[in-house]
Amino acid sequence: MTPAELSEIYRGYIACLNRQDWPKLDQFVGEDVSYNGERVGLTGYRDLLQLDFRAIPDLHFDIQWLVSEPPRVASRLWFDCTPSGELFGLAVNGRRIRFAENVFYAFSDRRIVEVWSIIDKAAVAAQLPSRP
Repeated sequence: MTPAELSEIYRGYIACLNRQDWPKLDQFVGEDVSYNGERVGLTGYRDLLQLDFRAIPDLHFDIQWLVSEPPRVASRLWFDCTPSGELFGLAVNGRRIRFAENVFYAFSDRRIVEVWSIIDKAAVAAQLPSRP
C-alpha cells in the first residue's frame, strides 16, 4: 500500500466517524483493535467513540496534519466543540472549547489495529475559569 492509499483510507475513517456511521466502522477498524495499549476490540472501540459523541454532541474530527508511512499514520486532529458536561475530568458544562489530539495508528490488511492517542487536556483546562 502506498502512503497516498493509506491516507485515503484514513480520511475515509475520519469521514465515517464524523457521520457516526457505526455500521461501517468495521471497514476501517480491525476486530482486535487496541487503544493506548489495551485490547478493546471493535465493539469496545465503537463504544468509546459513541460515548465521545454523547458527551460532545457537536463533535467533529478535523484533520490538521496527516503523515502516512505505511503501515502507520500519524495525525493531529483539531476539535472546536461544546461538551455538555464533564470532559477529561474537567467541568466544561456547555462551554465552547478548542483542543488538539495527536494520534498514531498502525494498520494491517487496510484496517486500524492499534491506536495511540494523546489529548491536550491542558489546553482544555486553560480555557475554563479558575477555581477559587
